[in-house]
Amino acid sequence: MRFESTLLVCCLIPLLAAEGSKQASGAEEPAARRALFGDLHIHTTFSYDAFMGGVRTTPDQAYRYAKGEAIPNTNGSPIRLSGPPLDFLAVSDHAKYLGTHASLRLPGSLTYNHPATPQLIPETATGMITGRAAFLDLVDEYPELIDKSVVGGVWNKIMEAAERHYKPGSFTTFIGYEFTPTEGGLHLHRNVIFRGKGPDLPFSTLDSLNPEDLWDWLDDQRKQGIEVLAIPHNTNQSDGLAFQEKTFEGKAIDAAWAEQRIRNEPLVEISQQKGTSETHPSLSPNDEWADFQIVQYYLNRIENKDPVSVFKGGYVRDALKTGLEMEERDGFNPYKFGFIGSSDSHVSAGAYEEDRRFSSGQDTPQGRGSAPDGDSWEGFWTPRQATHGTGGLAGVWAEENTRESIYDAFRRKETFGTSGNRMQVRFFGGFNLEAGLIADQDPIAKAYQTGTPMGGVIEGASDGAPSFLVWALRDPNAGWLQRAQVVKGWIEGGAAKEQVFDVACSDGLKPDPGSHRCPDNGARVRLSDCSVSRDKGAGTLETLWTDPDFDPAQRAFYYVRVLENPSCRWSTWDALSLGIEPNPDLPATHQERAWSSPIWYEPRM
Repeated sequence: MRFESTLLVCCLIPLLAAEGSKQASGAEEPAARRALFGDLHIHTTFSYDAFMGGVRTTPDQAYRYAKGEAIPNTNGSPIRLSGPPLDFLAVSDHAKYLGTHASLRLPGSLTYNHPATPQLIPETATGMITGRAAFLDLVDEYPELIDKSVVGGVWNKIMEAAERHYKPGSFTTFIGYEFTPTEGGLHLHRNVIFRGKGPDLPFSTLDSLNPEDLWDWLDDQRKQGIEVLAIPHNTNQSDGLAFQEKTFEGKAIDAAWAEQRIRNEPLVEISQQKGTSETHPSLSPNDEWADFQIVQYYLNRIENKDPVSVFKGGYVRDALKTGLEMEERDGFNPYKFGFIGSSDSHVSAGAYEEDRRFSSGQDTPQGRGSAPDGDSWEGFWTPRQATHGTGGLAGVWAEENTRESIYDAFRRKETFGTSGNRMQVRFFGGFNLEAGLIADQDPIAKAYQTGTPMGGVIEGASDGAPSFLVWALRDPNAGWLQRAQVVKGWIEGGAAKEQVFDVACSDGLKPDPGSHRCPDNGARVRLSDCSVSRDKGAGTLETLWTDPDFDPAQRAFYYVRVLENPSCRWSTWDALSLGIEPNPDLPATHQERAWSSPIWYEPRM
């Protein structure tokens, strides 16, 4: 009882502060910024793959779900957030073939009841469509199916829905779409997010498959007064193409290319339902938590059993290290990006919560790989969907819940990503953060005054090491916090290295000075009912940490990763609901987490 009372107080103080910041709407004081949570990656019936999977829900319904209302899943059952509403949302339907299938049943569309309709939308009970080859053949026969007037009509409906649901101060909508180069089944996808109004038509892979051409288009949009950025995602599916040391056309990267990339892509999606792209065990063998939500199979290969085989160049920590090496060697860094999470849901709604996962297509435990087809697991091939997660969330520190304030947070990279929970994370670094900062009357205001928030750069000083303020608050509807870590990358002898430091431990524990690891806090999961230890873990973790191995001559980056206590994975919740043993090929438990955007250290030349 005493533990619960303490937790309530620790969580209530930030909530009261947030309420106070609402009253100071428009305040420009950085300390007035509060954590807002949203999803920048939601697909509706206007994405051709979602439509082919039986999805008939619209952007309007996606926004209603984000605001807390129930909407129907593909099987007709209602789905609804069990936690609070989201603060912001972007519908990001695929620009390629945007709305072409849905327009066949959309009154007023130029292709409404087109002669090809019976072939593209078979009259089945589920409305699901098998295969895409028939559509591609029909496009050759009926080019009007993807005419710009059809796409433009759907795009206008998407923009109108965003405007209809935008309520400044309480709920923010962003106009957006997804750019989807998938040649050879490899993902170089980006979500394109507009600060305000959108263009007449989106730029799609029918215009070009090269992300560099997308950047040219984005630069041109800004010249026309339309502010916009792009966010790469599923870099774990890129076969190393996402973060190379050459352009997408195979040429040498120069300073202009690096500047254009970071201007147009200041953020990267670190986690979503198709896996987490932070790092891979083969890239970070000394990181015990590097195996989180690793998707094992390519998503767009015909053969479902084709395992992902190339990891370098596909994960964001490795990209941060590559960026340091390039800056040391060439004087520029194209990979100075911040982090967000999102869902990539294709049913107009993100699941986020492990105990109630839903998805499109084979939305059954058997289809998801959490229940066998027969009476036992013997001989059962676990489908690729089984290694997927529930979907992440984007967190920002913004003065108010408006497009302008949230988008500006995107641009300055004062953002963080979560694996689906609503953990809050703050991170500051600098040479002037004083030892007594945490005990200060207003430590956050002081940190803004004397330090650099996540997403920023600190420059070298003549002596001493930088200190970092790390602060995390648990999601009151999720697990307790186990540890906060600082992930460091640096240049030594021309090559990038990395190390993970536990910097704050729960339950009064301290990191070991040699291993830099917190002792086990004793938190456990009972698989028979998925109950967790209620007397272990913290509501808040905070510390002022100084890098013990700092070398002022070495370029470096730092970011925070916060881990919850272990809890049941969604596949175990599925098995529990069916009264069966969990799939032995899948992890029964995992640790939900959050990642801050990095802070970079640059030596003063």
